[in-house]
Amino acid sequence: MLEKTYNSMNEQISVDPGLISNTLMSVQNNKKQKTGKTKPLYRRPIVIAVAFALCLVLAAPVMASNVPAIYQLMYLVSPEAAQFFVPVQKACQDNGIRMEVVSANIHDNTAEIYITLQDLTGDRVDETIDLFDSYSIHRAFSSSASCKRISYDADTKTATFLILITEWGNHNITGSKLTFSVREFISHKTALENVRVDTNLAEADEVSETQTVNIIGSGETIIPENIKSSGRSNVLVPEPSICSPVKGLDVTAMGFVDGKLHIQMATAKKQTLDNHGYFYLIDQVGNRVNDDYSVSFAEGLDSTVRTDYQEFVFAVSREQIENYTLYGSFYTSGINTKGNWRITFPLQ
Repeated sequence: MLEKTYNSMNEQISVDPGLISNTLMSVQNNKKQKTGKTKPLYRRPIVIAVAFALCLVLAAPVMASNVPAIYQLMYLVSPEAAQFFVPVQKACQDNGIRMEVVSANIHDNTAEIYITLQDLTGDRVDETIDLFDSYSIHRAFSSSASCKRISYDADTKTATFLILITEWGNHNITGSKLTFSVREFISHKTALENVRVDTNLAEADEVSETQTVNIIGSGETIIPENIKSSGRSNVLVPEPSICSPVKGLDVTAMGFVDGKLHIQMATAKKQTLDNHGYFYLIDQVGNRVNDDYSVSFAEGLDSTVRTDYQEFVFAVSREQIENYTLYGSFYTSGINTKGNWRITFPLQ
């Protein structure tokens, strides 16, 4: 596991080739100033050892922070070189979850920061953990920032994330402070993709009654201009579940409106578990037909029994429907863990 985690982290990092040589030159110059002369030839193995140690540390800051022996070796060889890279190792704990800022690699206007989340009491942290857009990166300079999961260690129940920050003004950001916080995460995610949905499209009829709702979102396709401008759409009236492709996702209505097929999906706990999915059609020769557009709306927005809906609209008529089969891909999560994890640390 350690080897797999190390390799994954190592792939994320690039090191300036001149960084090591500059550091070694600084070490040698300091020794010249102290002695007034250049070190004799027999001291070269020590310099080579420093270079080797620096290569290890600079190429793998996370490994260095987790293996103090490397730092002990460097201090034995050269205290000046050892001080060049110092791990962050700041941590906080809440709700049985420990968050640690492990190490930071700061170069010019870019910061690469590794953090870990570890479950100390259960198995809420797993290989599918998602910070669910609940993290915040507060800094005192204008920049772009991202955070992504890069590895998971099942033995220690620890997930590692890489925070990448690039300052827009191309200034050196060393010395600035940064606060990273997380308020919740989801885990135990499952994916059921490209599966046939157990419903007979030929049973879909023309719908005589619809409802007009305020939409709260739309799919990746472009919605009609009248819906976009008004923010309202005619959708099917939800009914008891027609079928349930996976737990938490139900087909609640299906029918034709203005000559187009509408299929409605209800999502339970979308706000806490990010359950979601989408439909598409397959014709008799295997061709895929995606929806023209989709709209999202919700019932009980301000209540504890909120239900989210997404309605998919296909340009297929009632006469054509018997030539198609309904398929979909569906994504659910099993656990939502809340807490207050917050660490402030300097970029150095």
